[in-house]
Amino acid sequence: MSEAFDRRLTPARPEIAAAYLKGRVTADRYVEGVAMEVRDCVVDLRREPRPDAAIDTQALYGERVTVYDEEEGWAWAQLARDNYVGWIAANTLWRELSAPTHRICVPRTFIYPGPNIKLPLLNALPLGAEVAIAEERDGFCVTPELGFIYRKHLAPRETKAPDFVAVAEMLIGAPYLWGGKSWMGVDCSGLLQVSLLMAGVKAPRDTDMQEAALGERLAPTTPLMRGDIVFWKGHVGIMRNAETLLHANATHMQVTSEPLDVVRSRNEAGGAGPITSVKRLAKDV
Repeated sequence: MSEAFDRRLTPARPEIAAAYLKGRVTADRYVEGVAMEVRDCVVDLRREPRPDAAIDTQALYGERVTVYDEEEGWAWAQLARDNYVGWIAANTLWRELSAPTHRICVPRTFIYPGPNIKLPLLNALPLGAEVAIAEERDGFCVTPELGFIYRKHLAPRETKAPDFVAVAEMLIGAPYLWGGKSWMGVDCSGLLQVSLLMAGVKAPRDTDMQEAALGERLAPTTPLMRGDIVFWKGHVGIMRNAETLLHANATHMQVTSEPLDVVRSRNEAGGAGPITSVKRLAKDV
C-alpha cells in the first residue's frame, strides 16, 4: 500500500521508486539514484520522456540532480534545489561533479574563449547558474569546463542579494514561458523562486507550494509594501511598492510591472478569482 504523495516532489512510479521511499510507496523495484550535474545553459524538466511533453520546470547550469532511471536518452531525476521530479535529456547531465564557487548575478552573461569581449561567443548562462572558478585573468574569471566569464557578472555562491525584488526587476521584459526560470523564458513562480535564490532564500517551485511555505500571511487591511508576495490560485506576483505588482504573466506574455488593482480586476473578470493571500517575508530578506 502506498502513501498519498505529490508526484511533483516524489520519485516514485509503479515500476520504480527511490530507495528511501521503500515501505511508503509500492513499486516493482527501488534504486539509490546517481548524483549528477546539469552541464547545459538551461534544460527542461518534462512530465514525460518525450521532446513534446509538457515542461514542468527547468534546471540551470551547475544544478545537482539525482537520477533514478534512464529511458531512450531521457533521465528520470529529482532536482536538488527544490526536489522537483521529471524527465531531463540525459546528454545534458554529467556524472563528474564540480564544486561551484560562484553564481551568475545578472540576467544573462556570455562565455568567451579568452579574456576579450571581441572574441566569438561560446555560450551564455542565466541568472542563478553556478560555476566553479579556477582563476581570474584580465577582468574575467576562468571556468575550466566553459571558458571566460566577465568577472562583474559573477558573485560568490554564498552572497545574498540585499533586495530580492531588485533581482526580479532585472528580468522585466523577459518572455513568459510556462515552466521557465531564466531570461529566455520565465513563469510567475519561477521568477519568484530564482529571485529568492539570489537572496539566499530556498523557495519551492510552484505557486501552491510557495503560498504554503513562504512568509507570514497578512491581514486584508495591512498596508502593502515592497517585497510582499501576492497569491491567486495558480498565480503569484511581487509588490514593487504599495501599489505596483511585478509578475510574469500570460496576458502580456512577459515579465511586467503594473498596478495591483489592474491585475486584481483583470484576474477576477477573467475567472482567475480573487487574491488568496498576501505573504510577507522576514525583514532580513
